[in-house]
Amino acid sequence: MAAVLPLLLSGLLFLPTVQAQAFNPGDRTEEAFSYVQPLNTTILGQYGHSPPVFPSPNATGTGGWEDAVTKAKAFVAQLTLVEKADMVTGQPGPCVGNIVAIPRLGFSGLCLHDGPLAIRVADYASVFSAGVSAAATWDRAIMHERGYAMGQEFKAKGAHIALSPVAGPLGRSAYSGRNWEGFSPDPYLTGVAMEETITGHQDAGVQATAKHYIGNEQETQRNPIFNPNGTLTDVLFESLSSNIDDRTLHELYLWPFANAVHAKCASFMCAYQRLNGSYACENSKAQNGILKGELGFQGYIMSDWGGTHSGVASVESGLDMDMPGGIGIYGLFPQAGSFFGGNITSMVSNGTVEESRIDDMIVRIMTPYYWLGQDKDFPTVDPSSADLNTFSPRSTWLRNFTLTGPKSRDVRGNHGELIRRHGAAGTVLLKNENSALPLKAPKVIAIFGNDAGEDTQGLYNQVNFEYGTLTAGGGSGTGRLSYLVTPLEAIKQRASQDNTLVQQWLNNTLIINSNVTDFWIPETPDVCLVFLKTWAEEAADREHLSVDWDGNDVVESVAKYCNNTIVVTHSSGINTLPFVDHPNVTAILAAHYPGQESGHAIVDILYGAVNPSGKLPYTIALNGTDYNAPPTTAIQTNGTNDWQSWFDEKLEIDYRYFDAHNISVRYEFGFGLSYTTFSLANLEASSVQTNITSAPTDRPIQPGGNPALWECIYNVTVSLTNSGDIAGATVPQLYVGFPVDTTPAGTPPKQLRGFEKVYLVKGETKTVNFELMRRDLSYWDVVGQQWMIPAGEFTLRAGFSSRDLNAEIIITVVDA
Repeated sequence: MAAVLPLLLSGLLFLPTVQAQAFNPGDRTEEAFSYVQPLNTTILGQYGHSPPVFPSPNATGTGGWEDAVTKAKAFVAQLTLVEKADMVTGQPGPCVGNIVAIPRLGFSGLCLHDGPLAIRVADYASVFSAGVSAAATWDRAIMHERGYAMGQEFKAKGAHIALSPVAGPLGRSAYSGRNWEGFSPDPYLTGVAMEETITGHQDAGVQATAKHYIGNEQETQRNPIFNPNGTLTDVLFESLSSNIDDRTLHELYLWPFANAVHAKCASFMCAYQRLNGSYACENSKAQNGILKGELGFQGYIMSDWGGTHSGVASVESGLDMDMPGGIGIYGLFPQAGSFFGGNITSMVSNGTVEESRIDDMIVRIMTPYYWLGQDKDFPTVDPSSADLNTFSPRSTWLRNFTLTGPKSRDVRGNHGELIRRHGAAGTVLLKNENSALPLKAPKVIAIFGNDAGEDTQGLYNQVNFEYGTLTAGGGSGTGRLSYLVTPLEAIKQRASQDNTLVQQWLNNTLIINSNVTDFWIPETPDVCLVFLKTWAEEAADREHLSVDWDGNDVVESVAKYCNNTIVVTHSSGINTLPFVDHPNVTAILAAHYPGQESGHAIVDILYGAVNPSGKLPYTIALNGTDYNAPPTTAIQTNGTNDWQSWFDEKLEIDYRYFDAHNISVRYEFGFGLSYTTFSLANLEASSVQTNITSAPTDRPIQPGGNPALWECIYNVTVSLTNSGDIAGATVPQLYVGFPVDTTPAGTPPKQLRGFEKVYLVKGETKTVNFELMRRDLSYWDVVGQQWMIPAGEFTLRAGFSSRDLNAEIIITVVDA
């Protein structure tokens, strides 16, 4: 038995040769395609399994947590074995996740709450802009400010742990249902957003949770399918396995999670699906080897809700906390027990698991608790959470939770003001013909589309809805609105200042099937505003990249008669926008999911109170079929382990793919217009270090890995000028092309490695600085298992998007 135990603990699964059928993502003929993932018989020897890595490294507190580790160890030393089991096992309670109190030690328990854009199970809380909107700002200050304000609200409601932010999904597929919760398919942009958001949360005194680690790039088959006539562990199909090679894992999907560790993120949430054959929450290579070993992560790993599928294997493979507790998908059967819970005491008592491993799990859980001072005067859990928590209502509670303190606390403060500002900053101006925008006191405005007005099904929608503006997607990443400013309401308020007549038609079916000139009252509008929306949610992938509710036809119906049609989309991300070239469509704005101040934010852009500065955090292709790596949504076999997704595109996702194959796009990554103009000049680069070596100096691991990787080795500057007529902000971007001859095959033609949001008045010039760290100029060497700088010439390009780069220089970092 002892000889086979390591194999069992690794979660190693034999992966049969299968064919996987990817779904047809188009709801329209021009987007439809049939995609069969090819047989992958040669790849099994390279990846498709995870090597076992044991034991799970103990926390040391290195990187500034040393004092907190000492306190955590003193706390653990006082626990009984039963209490230790409680500390690592969730329980049904007032919060989405709950660790019970230990009154005799003065420990009041831990409250974990969703999510990445709001404290979801709460009243009188704000709904902030979504991750995709934050990414579209390309503004580090806004990312931190947003994270800090969210942290303030979580703490004031008594939540110790915010289940935020998201770097998985990264955005491998344009169709993934949760891309909007994260930031961007570019790992550099997402890495910056992760680090700023985490720092913001934790500056406010709340623990951040980087999720979903790792390879969680689709929703379809993210969980196993159980036999409806069997037991809770009788599995018909295991979840999908994301099969990712070592280099791709490091350079794409791990990159932003490394930023999270570098920011001293308190916790990580492991993903639902399998990774290279092993469930992510029991993958010892990913958790012990990479996260706790290579990256030096000092916090704790919690499971996604119901993502634990074993006891001993998960414990030994690095999982520290089982959430929410019970066995079964999402843990919805607490009465059935837990893979942890009482099994923890059994593991220790029968010698299967050393008690020291359980101790380290709790040290990791308690260290950020002490580091953030959550043991001192932390607010109690708002009792209203228990009333609103449909996930674990009071009838499911197995333990007693004493709720004290004020109920229904208003924690919003002045956050509406910054949400408005953030929403405007994350709005991207894609088209603006004949200076259609900003609006100049039009006499008559006509508003079209079911996205313009009030939500008719309430302010907490978990499913798609026809009537009402869309501010957030669905699932655990959504928010409960306490108020909503709609575009229609805000436009009417602003239009009244100019004595403008505003008319509206919000029924898409009526608009499509009518001659809209019948609506002109009393005369032809000066401008027609069309509001469209696109829904996305947890547990389902998008079926198409068009706007919803026949939005394309709505635009055609309006633009047929209105020669100044302006389109605004509220979307989870990519829309293919077939109406871009319509001569009567004069302007297009991608407003994403802007949060509760949606109407005010878009009016600020429409009327020019804010000069648009948002940039696309993804690529908009000409057709849905132009995107590679669609989700795997069907299999042609019936084996238990046959759901496989081979990441054969490797590093080629989003703009990396379009650039590598010279594919024309509608709007490129990083694109966004302004009401003024900007120019770049004088791109220069200088070495900060001398005698730069290809391999980094071997130094003790700190949070984020080898600290040499995070040191600036090159400083790049460029001169930015506002050459237009009005003040505004823009985002100069820096892209790096690696040496062709000395970098491994498959390296993208260029990769984002710097950006900065800069505000300039008319005629002003500023010097913008980009710091290139060692890892920015390195690739992952799969043989040497380290980051290496290739010898030869690097091409540095600066500009305003991935395909608008008009400044270029060559540097040689390491001589050939």
